[in-house]
Amino acid sequence: MKLTALAAAIGIAATSTAAVAEPVNLTLSGGNPGGLWSLLGAGIDRATKVDDADSVVTYQATGGGFANIGLLGANRTDLGLVHDAEAKIALQGGEPFQAPIENMRAIGYMYNWAPMHFFLERAVAEEYSIDSLDDIATSGAPLRIGINRSGNITSNVALFMLEAVGVTEDSLNAAGGQFVRAGANEQADLIQDGRLDMITNGIFINHSSFRAVNENSDVLLLSVPAEVIASTNEAFGTGTMVIPDGSYPNQPGDVETVTLGALLVTTDAMDDATAGSLASSLLNNIDEVRAVHGAMKALSPELLATPSVLEFHPAAAEVYKAAGLIK
Repeated sequence: MKLTALAAAIGIAATSTAAVAEPVNLTLSGGNPGGLWSLLGAGIDRATKVDDADSVVTYQATGGGFANIGLLGANRTDLGLVHDAEAKIALQGGEPFQAPIENMRAIGYMYNWAPMHFFLERAVAEEYSIDSLDDIATSGAPLRIGINRSGNITSNVALFMLEAVGVTEDSLNAAGGQFVRAGANEQADLIQDGRLDMITNGIFINHSSFRAVNENSDVLLLSVPAEVIASTNEAFGTGTMVIPDGSYPNQPGDVETVTLGALLVTTDAMDDATAGSLASSLLNNIDEVRAVHGAMKALSPELLATPSVLEFHPAAAEVYKAAGLIK
């Protein structure tokens, strides 16, 4: 790969003239085939090829971030895409991990705009006077609430946020409701068929599953109390984002909520030349990643270099320091 921003700390002088290193040959563990993470894998591969046509980043479909952390922890993959919330759980040794995973190092922050959405059938919202997440517990409504499948971080976050306002499995059951485990597209089908009253997920604004809900169901986007956002961010290392007024047909103005982000992660076993070269290619050829999906247009050098729950690999940090993005 050609290197343009590696600092002397990793043994290569940073100059405006590209130096030549060996091409990289890496495996990237992502998520479902055909999903956004597979597209990101293709974009990362293309970014490395701009600098060296012989470089290869091979995408490997997995069960998602928790699975990728397990592979990284066992040094069975070179790179993994991981949600910030998943990384924080792993650092703490929380479920599904048996012990803290401490060998992860960030290469770059890929996005931080996957906000948690809570859609409720408008007829139910009007009948029980619910317009905010914290209205549910006191409403007595027998809600059937869609929660993503176990192992998907959005289910952890949704359950935490609901519990923060007093909504638990026991309280739902007592009111005649229940939690229903289903993926994003399944939730859209279930609420359309009248088998769910409410759906939850953390995906990009106007994701296809949400468009399907809006086209086929009459739903209201619930607001989220500020204290719930704050406690969730503290627990999961997530961020705060506003879903702008008008993003969906029925929403009470701007809606501030929790947002998930995703990191490109390696381990402390990756050599400096490879890690620095990869970070340099992402930074210098960022348009290759932006081009994979409309939702990635907002990716910026500043975001790529934003510190998160994980430390940067030292060589990646040197690239961002040389570019004036971090101190």
